Amino acid sequence: MLASPVISQRLLEHLNTGVLLLDADLTVTYMNPAAEALLEMSGKRGLGIHFWEMVVEDDKDRQALEDAVVTGHSFTKREATILLHNQQQVTMDYSVSPVSHPETRLPTLLIELQGRDRLMRISREEQLIAKQETTRSLVRGLAHEIKNPLGGIRGAAQLLERELPSEGLREYTQIIIEEADRLRDLVDRLLGPRQIPKQEEVNIHEVLERVCQLIGVESHNRILFQRDYDPSIPELLADKDQMIQALLNICRNAMQAMLESHIFQPTLSLRTRTVRQFTIGHKRHRLVVQIDIQDNGPGIPADIQEDLFYPMVSGRADGTGLGLSIAQSIINQCNGIIEFDSEPGSTIFSIYLPLENL
Repeated sequence: MLASPVISQRLLEHLNTGVLLLDADLTVTYMNPAAEALLEMSGKRGLGIHFWEMVVEDDKDRQALEDAVVTGHSFTKREATILLHNQQQVTMDYSVSPVSHPETRLPTLLIELQGRDRLMRISREEQLIAKQETTRSLVRGLAHEIKNPLGGIRGAAQLLERELPSEGLREYTQIIIEEADRLRDLVDRLLGPRQIPKQEEVNIHEVLERVCQLIGVESHNRILFQRDYDPSIPELLADKDQMIQALLNICRNAMQAMLESHIFQPTLSLRTRTVRQFTIGHKRHRLVVQIDIQDNGPGIPADIQEDLFYPMVSGRADGTGLGLSIAQSIINQCNGIIEFDSEPGSTIFSIYLPLENL
């Protein structure tokens, strides 16, 4: 038995796949709620407008859509980058199927839309978390192999120093001891925080204000701070000192990049919001706090962006490349994650921390 038009429309309205119908002139005649959400336009506003007023694509893709009306050939495009009417850029899979209107028999295009941004972000986060775990295991093993002989070298240098007849010769043993200590400190920093996190209720805005205070002192008040806080965000369970360290590492990197590139007015923008039903790695969280730290510096070099959270990766000649690795490790311990987006003139680090434990 064929479904009635009313039932068919209800089914379309409950799909997670966006569905659009265009007439032969590419005017929108129907869009379901999923399409409204993907294209960020209400059906009330979208019905009756031309499809190219809703989205922007390159000439080749525009021509393919227009040719589908004439030729009747279906096609599918994977991970297409589309610019929406509000200048938001999204990634989608879409399929175009020419069909005949059941009443007028005129050609109609059925477009099915699947958003890819969320799935791509989840996949990217899972890879990042897996890389972090692999890196931490490698660093722990390497640290163990380095620290054992370092202790022996340092001890031998101290014993040798006692037997040396001349004070002048002791200068060389002191160099051995100092360099052994320097390597030990570097290995300790590679390992990150060694204390068990003290779980306590933390006000994220108090943490951010403390970070601003420290950055202000370090930069001699050359950094302009812009704040956009959501005061309704509840306290979260975390180690306050470690949280300050993680956010300070991010802000310090931004400060150094801006000051070294002589930005006219170096600015750090801090923004907090809550996000509902957000996935971090493979786990979906009911409520998450999002902390955005944005600077107007030169941006992160493209050649290090993929490996930015690895130890010893830095865009600065005198940088150790440990700050972001340690920050990511601290946030991971809180079941959160750090992401970033960078281009010249704007770099945004977004920290996501779950709130449902409260």
